[in-house]
Amino acid sequence: MQAIILASVLAAGAAHADPVVDAARAYVNFWNTGDPALIQTALAPNFIDRTLPPGREQGINGPVQASRLFRTAVPDLKAEATHILPNGDHVSVRYHFSGHFTGKFGEVQGQGQTVDFQAFDLYRVVDGRIAENWHLEDNLTLLQQLGIITPP
Repeated sequence: MQAIILASVLAAGAAHADPVVDAARAYVNFWNTGDPALIQTALAPNFIDRTLPPGREQGINGPVQASRLFRTAVPDLKAEATHILPNGDHVSVRYHFSGHFTGKFGEVQGQGQTVDFQAFDLYRVVDGRIAENWHLEDNLTLLQQLGIITPP
């Protein structure tokens, strides 16, 4: 019940006194809009991605790079935090990503396919900004929706 109330407050855009939740919300806003200026309020200057995918730059530039590449494929990408659960200096975020594959992903051109998948992030927040991130995306579902992997 607490998660539902917290998610409702976040959706309403209410101000919070919890810097851990505020940092998570700022990062969610980055993923929802792709606005790299939001990175400065969300991530610490020495930000570390603890589950860095191959080819992605470590640090603040990594998420900016990932967002640009993904928005090239899915220009109408929406990222919603369905759950934000703080615990001390950590916060867990469950994401719901959606949109339409109308751009390019590598050499594959989208045909307007629906993209709809989940992700989970765990952040450690220091001085109101995310210092570390562990994340897990449902890439199998995403790659099937993009037509890169054929479902069984």
